[in-house]
Amino acid sequence: MEQKIIPALIEEEMKDSYLDYSMSVIVGRALPDVKDGLKPVHRRILYAMHKVGLDHSGKFVKSARVVGDVLGKYHPHGDQSVYDALVRMAQSWALRYPLVWGQGNFGSVDGDPPAAMRYTESKLKKVASELLVDIEKNTVDFVPNFDGSTKEPVVLPGKLPNLLVNGSSGIAVGMATNIPPHNVNEVCDAAIALIDNPEASFEDLMNCVKGPDFPTGGTLCGTTGVKLAYKNGKGKAVIRSKSNVEGNKIIVTEIPYQVNKSLLLENIARLVRDKVVEGISDLRDESDRKGMRIVITLKKDATPEVILNQLYKHSNLQTSFGINVIALVDGEPKQLSLRDCLECYLKHRFEVVTRRCKFELEKAEKRAHILEGLKIALSNIDAIVKLIKASKSVEEARNGLMSNFELSEVQSQAILEMKLSKLTSLETDKINEEYDSLLKLIKELKEILGDPNRINQIIKDQLLDLKTVYGDERRTIISGEEVEEIDMEDLIDEEEVVITLTNAGYVKRVPLDTYRAQRRGGKGLVGTGTRDEDFVTDLFICNSHSYLLCFTDTGIVHWLKGYNVPEGSRYSKGAAIVNLLKLSRSNKVTAVIPVREFVQDKYLVLVTKKGVVKKTSLAAYSKPRQGGVKGVELREGDALVSAFITDGDQEIVIATRDGRAVRFNEKDVRSVGRNSIGVRGINIKKSEVIGAGLATDKYVLTITDKGYGKRTKVSDYRLINRGGSGVINIKCTPKNGKVAGIMIVGDEDELMFITKKGVVIRTPVKGISVIGRNTQGLRLMRLSEGDEVVSVARIISNGD
Repeated sequence: MEQKIIPALIEEEMKDSYLDYSMSVIVGRALPDVKDGLKPVHRRILYAMHKVGLDHSGKFVKSARVVGDVLGKYHPHGDQSVYDALVRMAQSWALRYPLVWGQGNFGSVDGDPPAAMRYTESKLKKVASELLVDIEKNTVDFVPNFDGSTKEPVVLPGKLPNLLVNGSSGIAVGMATNIPPHNVNEVCDAAIALIDNPEASFEDLMNCVKGPDFPTGGTLCGTTGVKLAYKNGKGKAVIRSKSNVEGNKIIVTEIPYQVNKSLLLENIARLVRDKVVEGISDLRDESDRKGMRIVITLKKDATPEVILNQLYKHSNLQTSFGINVIALVDGEPKQLSLRDCLECYLKHRFEVVTRRCKFELEKAEKRAHILEGLKIALSNIDAIVKLIKASKSVEEARNGLMSNFELSEVQSQAILEMKLSKLTSLETDKINEEYDSLLKLIKELKEILGDPNRINQIIKDQLLDLKTVYGDERRTIISGEEVEEIDMEDLIDEEEVVITLTNAGYVKRVPLDTYRAQRRGGKGLVGTGTRDEDFVTDLFICNSHSYLLCFTDTGIVHWLKGYNVPEGSRYSKGAAIVNLLKLSRSNKVTAVIPVREFVQDKYLVLVTKKGVVKKTSLAAYSKPRQGGVKGVELREGDALVSAFITDGDQEIVIATRDGRAVRFNEKDVRSVGRNSIGVRGINIKKSEVIGAGLATDKYVLTITDKGYGKRTKVSDYRLINRGGSGVINIKCTPKNGKVAGIMIVGDEDELMFITKKGVVIRTPVKGISVIGRNTQGLRLMRLSEGDEVVSVARIISNGD
């Protein structure tokens, strides 16, 4: 015993043992061979069924019998692993071209398990015979089975390019493979193209193989990831379900490959229950023997496209198939491109056809040799009969034939075994005909073996035959639209919303229809819940997909999408905007401008508290940065009051808190860069600017902090140069207070007034009187004690 003990480092021993184990798993279980596209268990199942005659034209037998044959002769593992492999080869939703014909319960796309092997029956499908054809003609190598009692094939002849046609998946030790299925027409076309032109480009092969063709159909979204996989052996295919909209229903008729329909429905129901996806009122599975049909009923106000996009993002109605083409090439795992797979297949088929021809040539030559002996015997029949009768034993007769007639041992034995019926003239003619045909066959086989082009033509003819017999239409539709990530905007309905911003920096989003229209003098609705020391400073209407340009008191502008503002009720205070923009607490947002599109020929006009006006091209604000960019240069003590978008040819109205206003042409203000300060727009004297706007409508509406206001025609304000002191806009007295805000309005507009206590009133402009500039105005809003108006907003129908 001491002499048999070999000292070894445990690290090295573990390393060597693990490598041996991993290679055993890689070669013996998990990875398919590139030649026939089969793992050992699948190959052994097909070969075992072939050996006992279970072809497509025969009868079904119990699956348990097949499993028993495989376990007893070829596969020394558990019976369940063999049966699971058998079941998968019979499932039409698992394999593009199933290899086993199953009778009984073989599971379902809902994930239902198959019946026990004693209850199901199976036999080979016709397409499986294409993998086994000519296996008896020495076309592949055989090795002893696990106990040496019989032999099994190393690979199958594989006339069908099974690796690409049916794909494969498996997890080995340290590597995994995931090969998608393809359409047999396309794969055969690509193989033929490679035979015709061995230097065919990648694009030529892609023109044949458009992309994976999954048994469950669906839609392949773009081919960028697929092309990468075909070129390098690794990529990604994005698959969507096939669905259409019928009224208020979404009908799903195909789902992505390897998706469990039952779990998919449970997942969608969970998304609806958790309010991740809203707008679905009912979910039903109406699938039957005719096909799949999932019915998703929507609520009346739901948008089908938006709901579909939400389901694509959050459920398995859209999945990614990670393509990783790893297969065994001469027993070694390799990453393979599309060209590699096709070349290995064609190389294998070339070898199979060559070996078959050699087998048939050898067989034909042996038979011709025997027939030559029979012909000699027929020509000398009397002498041969006399010799045989005179011989004392078979061996003596055989030796006599060999010596007297120059026959070989094989020919002599054939003559001895020849029946007397062969002596008839008819049988003699048959022997001569057979001999002549064999000579032609031998000549043809030798010509084939001597000309590789003839062998390639045979392979090409076989591929064309596969297309004729098994070719069908592509099931997976290929869409030119690339879908890497679902855009957040695709998941959100476009709608008009109200955005409110409080003095303390709290912002929220509320649907516009939350507020009902009231007549002049109404008490209003509570628009937002605020703390005692907080009040609303800004309110505007925009589209949920608009950009919000958020200007801080330091002149920095940040970008925010409307739908990213948290939705709240009328009574909620909202979320801190500094958290949404990731600002420090020392920063304060002073202006928020909704923008749908950044274009060069539109301008952003900014007006500050000290009467400075700045005009900058809107395109200058089109590149958001995480930390924001400088939007306006502010002097000490100044602040942004108003901001609006123009086309460069408008008139601007600026109003002060003490009741003055100026109207001038926008052309008086030249366009400058983002970092500039701007020019004087109005001489504020001892007051400050309270608001500004474009004179694009009939009236200037003015409201004071005590709820008084009026409409005045824009034409009542004479057009002057910028920088002047202006004219009286409204007469400010202790009764009506100072100006709280102005707005340029038309007859069909609606307005919102808001107080520092958060009370909101929505009223039509036509209910507000039109009176002169030098007046106090009328009461527009009744205020509670201690409350005052702080903001006014015009409802804009287009959201800009």
